[in-house]
Amino acid sequence: MKIEAKNLSKRFNREWIFRNLNFQFTETCYAITGPNGSGKSTLLQTLWGQMLPSAGEVIYSQLDKTISPEDVFKHIAIATPYLDLIDEFTLIEMVDFHFRFKQPRQNKSTKELLELFELSHAQDKPVANFSSGMRQRLKLGLAFYSQTDVLFLDEPTTNLDKKAIAWYLHQLATVPPETLVIIASNQEHEYPATATKLDILNYK
Repeated sequence: MKIEAKNLSKRFNREWIFRNLNFQFTETCYAITGPNGSGKSTLLQTLWGQMLPSAGEVIYSQLDKTISPEDVFKHIAIATPYLDLIDEFTLIEMVDFHFRFKQPRQNKSTKELLELFELSHAQDKPVANFSSGMRQRLKLGLAFYSQTDVLFLDEPTTNLDKKAIAWYLHQLATVPPETLVIIASNQEHEYPATATKLDILNYK
């Protein structure tokens, strides 16, 4: 899948977050870099269609066929620290609910997914009682194992300890090569050394 930004710009009031971004996301992995508060998350949300641009456009296509913005959600998976989970659900209920809308990668069962998330011990625990690290691992697991064409990750190791960061890096390495991965991060360990970098400060 290809995502193309054409003269893409976003501002809040009189402040431009980024301007005149012309870029094609066509390879395997990209890292959107920049310091905290530079607008990485805003750009990511604009690219996946949650936030409308102030100017320019985002064009989605697959095998030279244009995908309408209304249908993009079918093709993407997202993991961010600010992504909401349903606190009233147990872990099993949350996973089953998520995969009512997404096909699990390799048709993994719920039991297999919990083992891959390394959260089997908490299968009956309400999400409301999860630690911040467990919540982030759940968000990442749901995104990694959704059968989608594009994977968006925003500051993916937020709230993760050393062991969980190693788990994240292993999962990232197993993402199918045909999947487009776009990571917003100011931490070099969060994306592969081979990732194509896009510095948002170049578009201020």
